[in-house]
Amino acid sequence: MKIRIVLATLFSQKYKTLSNPSIAIVILNFNGRNYLEKFLPSVIVSTYSNKRIIVADNASTDDSIQLLKEKFPFVEILINTQNDGFAGGYNWALKNVEADYYVLLNSDVEVTANWIQPIVELMESDQNIAACQPKLLAYNQPHSFEYAGSAGGWIDSLGYPFSRGRIFDVLEDDHHQYDSVEQIFWASGAAMFIRSNIFHAMNGFDANFFAHQEEIDLCWRIQLAGYKIYACPQSVVHHVGAGTLPRGGRKVFLNFRNNLTMLSNNLTLSEKLWKLPIRILLDAISAWKGLLTGDVAFFVAIVKAHFVLVWWWIAGKRKKHAPSKPIGALFGVYKGSIVWKHFVMHKTKFSQIVEKKP
Repeated sequence: MKIRIVLATLFSQKYKTLSNPSIAIVILNFNGRNYLEKFLPSVIVSTYSNKRIIVADNASTDDSIQLLKEKFPFVEILINTQNDGFAGGYNWALKNVEADYYVLLNSDVEVTANWIQPIVELMESDQNIAACQPKLLAYNQPHSFEYAGSAGGWIDSLGYPFSRGRIFDVLEDDHHQYDSVEQIFWASGAAMFIRSNIFHAMNGFDANFFAHQEEIDLCWRIQLAGYKIYACPQSVVHHVGAGTLPRGGRKVFLNFRNNLTMLSNNLTLSEKLWKLPIRILLDAISAWKGLLTGDVAFFVAIVKAHFVLVWWWIAGKRKKHAPSKPIGALFGVYKGSIVWKHFVMHKTKFSQIVEKKP
């Protein structure tokens, strides 16, 4: 019996090297009927053969399901009974999906025909690459990088995320300046490739986040576990952006709350003692600046985010794990302050902040 098991395992491993690993493209949908109708055809004609396309519906109230059944009957459908957000929705959906790799794809993304193969080849070449993202360009401005990841996500020492091609709200035009395959800190949740076994080993996303920056938190935990995150710009997709949660007070609240929660969960104790107070102070400065310029909703959202964070600390919602490494020991971390570089030194490009290694 043992000999048979060993032979079967060896045959399976050999067969996998000769064939394409299985890919499950999972599109989380909430009232995204128009996006599905517009962008699903591009996903369907993707040239990679060993793929499944699954729409996981987060309790939509529009006719998304009817559209899928009538126009895309070959697309698999999972139906949630409640809207669990991006984080909880994917946690629920991926418990019901088996594949070698998951591709988490926003409904407002148009893909190019050969977007899967380059990333699969990269990840198959190194088993320590746990997650990877393509290059994200703006759908409405195809020559510009898109906010949610651009050519690969980085973070600074105080936890502010930025990307190759995007510093805060400033987006660079794509002149192929970031076309190198490189290790990064975080991969965009708008189009994330991730090994299924690692997603489950990490217990997926932190469902408390609901939406925004949960992919950064997951990638941080993945790095702490000893794996790598990569960007593969030879794969290109076009993202509408803000397609599922438009800009506004709710978005500001989630971004500020989740960013501080992520720091609270993943910084070492010694880092937390001084970095969290600085971040809360910088957030407060942003809030008062917003109020003084007439943006009351921005001010209220940040104040609410801080109150909720304190409540979560009291209620014990912070993740109970002890980070083994300081943030500066991980890859894709700018050890200075991007706030200083951008707002004081007026640096607007990734290449002006992170010097290219020779």
